[in-house]
Amino acid sequence: MPELPEVETTRRGIAPLLEGMTVAGVVVRQRRLRHPVPARLDASLRGRSIETVTRRGKYLLLHFHHGTLLIHLGMSGSLRVLPADTPPQKHDHFDLVLDKGRCLRLRDPRRFGLVLWTRDDPARHPLLSKLGPEPLSREFDTDHLAAQAKGRRVAIKNLIMNSQVVVGVGNIYASEALFLAAIHPARAAGKISRARLEKLVAAIRQVLRAAIRAGGTSLRDFTDSEGRPGYFRQKLKVYGRAGEPCPRCGAPIRQKLIGQRSSFYCGSCQH
Repeated sequence: MPELPEVETTRRGIAPLLEGMTVAGVVVRQRRLRHPVPARLDASLRGRSIETVTRRGKYLLLHFHHGTLLIHLGMSGSLRVLPADTPPQKHDHFDLVLDKGRCLRLRDPRRFGLVLWTRDDPARHPLLSKLGPEPLSREFDTDHLAAQAKGRRVAIKNLIMNSQVVVGVGNIYASEALFLAAIHPARAAGKISRARLEKLVAAIRQVLRAAIRAGGTSLRDFTDSEGRPGYFRQKLKVYGRAGEPCPRCGAPIRQKLIGQRSSFYCGSCQH
């Protein structure tokens, strides 16, 4: 599933090609995504200009003067800007046709993505209103994480993957950040000292920034806005490396289900 670094990589790729462009039309080949694509979307967008392209969590937001188009890539989606006459392939479900002969095309084999329209403040949209702070923002700091962890028995890995606590820390990046901070993923969040939570905040930021620089992590489906895979996979320290030596101490990397998700960690130096 595309996570925050993959979505941010996509945003950076498409934003320069979309901002200031005018919508010439909308083509919907498959309306039944995770939520149905709005029936009157073409009427809402035709002739309107895209002002900015931003991201909130794993949602891409195309801002117009009169509203915002919300796009989510789901489990396997990708966005590319292509010549508008490029023949669609089987899973190309949606085109935002632009002036100057281009289109923004959503490919989504599993159809868990979405394309929605709102005329209201997108921060109030039901899909966005309860999201926690961005992990690279000032709002996500030690005070925030300590307040969320206080007195809680939930595993720290599950806590930082909770989008109401902090957005965009998916399974891969949670495992990598906890390794960097030397914290066992199953440790109860409320039993971790403030000093160690401070290291975890710094580790989350470090891992996500490195992943964004590398263009994300391609395990199966993700490619960026130009069809290229993400290369952070080559820099993973523990994720997907069960049985291999820990890069810090040499002990074998372990794998364990935590919150129904595979977690990878060093049983020796993460505690």
